[in-house]
Amino acid sequence: MGFQETFKALGDPTRREIMNILRDGAKTAGEIGAHFAMTGATVSHHLSVLKDAGLISDDKRGKYIYYELNLSILDEITGWIAGLKGGSTDEE
Repeated sequence: MGFQETFKALGDPTRREIMNILRDGAKTAGEIGAHFAMTGATVSHHLSVLKDAGLISDDKRGKYIYYELNLSILDEITGWIAGLKGGSTDEE
C-alpha cells in the first residue's frame, strides 16, 4: 500500500470526518452514516475508499460490520512526515 492511495483518500473532507468519528472507537456503517446527510450507499463508498487505502479496517460481529482506524498506517504516515522534518524514522 503506497502513500498515494492514502493521501488521495485523505483528500476528501467527508472521509477525514469519518476518521474523526472513528477516533472514539469502532462504529457500524449506520452509526457513521447518522452523522451525515447522505445515502447509505455514499457512506459505504467512502468507507470502501478508506479501507482500500488501509486507513480503516472492518470486523464482522454478528450481523454488523464494525469499522475502526488502522493505527499502523497512521504511524507510518506520521513517521514519514517526522523524517521530512528531520526526525528519526524506523527506516533509517
